[in-house]
Amino acid sequence: MLRAVFDANVLASAFIRPQGPSGRILREFVEKRAFELVLSTPILAELKRVLFYPRLRKELVGTDEEIEVRVAAIGVLADLADGEIDIKAVKDDPDDDKYLAAALLGRAGYVVSGDHHLLDLGEYQGVRIVKPRQFLEGLQAQPPASNPSEH
Repeated sequence: MLRAVFDANVLASAFIRPQGPSGRILREFVEKRAFELVLSTPILAELKRVLFYPRLRKELVGTDEEIEVRVAAIGVLADLADGEIDIKAVKDDPDDDKYLAAALLGRAGYVVSGDHHLLDLGEYQGVRIVKPRQFLEGLQAQPPASNPSEH
C-alpha cells in the first residue's frame, strides 16, 4: 500500500480548509484508508505548534482541547516512525530533514509538502517529494484498495 509523510503545513491546511487538496487527501486517509500516513513525534509537535499560531488558530473551529484531540487522533491513526537517522539533505532549512527521516524510517514512498526547500529536492533516496495536488491526483488514479474485512 502507498505510504506517505505529510509535512505539518499540509496537515494544518487540511484542518483549516477541508475542501482543499490537503483536506481531501486527509479525508481519503481517515475515511477510506486509501494510503498509510507516516508521521513522527517531531512532526506532530510541529503540527500542534503551527495550529496554535494566532493567525491560524482564529481560522480553526473548536476549543483548544478539541484541536489537541484532533492532532492526537491523527497521531493514533498514523504509523509513527520515530528513531535515529542522520540526514542532512535540506541545506537551507535543516529542520525539514525530519520529514525525510520519517519517510525513510517509515518506509514511505512520498513526502507531501508545499515547502520549496523540500520540493526543490524532488526526490531523496527513492522518496518522491510532491505537492498535495500531485499526491491527490496520484491517489485518484489508483484502483480502489480492497477492504481486508471483505475477505
